[in-house]
Amino acid sequence: MSREAKAKQREGNEIEFSRIVAFSDGVFAIAITLLVLSLHLPRHLQDGEIANAIWEQHEHFLAYGISFAVIGRFWVVHHRFFGEVIAFDGRLIGLNILYLGFVVLIPFSSEVLGEYGSKSAGVVVYAINLSAVVLIGMLMTVDARRAGLTSIDDATLRESLIRSGYIAGVFLLSIPVAVFAPSAATYMWLILFLDPSARIAHHRAKAAGPIDP
Repeated sequence: MSREAKAKQREGNEIEFSRIVAFSDGVFAIAITLLVLSLHLPRHLQDGEIANAIWEQHEHFLAYGISFAVIGRFWVVHHRFFGEVIAFDGRLIGLNILYLGFVVLIPFSSEVLGEYGSKSAGVVVYAINLSAVVLIGMLMTVDARRAGLTSIDDATLRESLIRSGYIAGVFLLSIPVAVFAPSAATYMWLILFLDPSARIAHHRAKAAGPIDP
């Protein structure tokens, strides 16, 4: 019997499906909230010392800003994906838990980046963490599509994979750069704001036929 036949249909199992989504949303909410714990100032500062103390935390604020935007983006992608899910099984739930495991690790790697952003190890830890989230998300999407658990169409799947591959590629390429020049590796992440994946997906859609489920 195929996975599609064994899977539980979303329609008729809405309570169980809602619990999966609620649990996921809770993990995202906790992860994004924990980011602020890396921001702190010494106690009993004088008026003239506050601005300087805040500036000394600028790398932590930068790591917080990057990570807040990243987790927010991951949540949007995750929300859209589960909006297309029409059935679920143990493998999908397992991959989702693995995905969330790396999401909730982001506050830790973000704190490492804020504290050791000028060191190779700090940048590498952060890049590996985010690459893992993106790659597991891609695996979950492709696996669900092949098993017939999602109603996502060819064009949307293609664009999602290209966009995710682009993001993962930037973080993975920054790892060897970080070994020799940590600061240059973090500047590489600015390329993400130039995201050409939508244009690439449009051109690929013209050249390629439907994606086999």
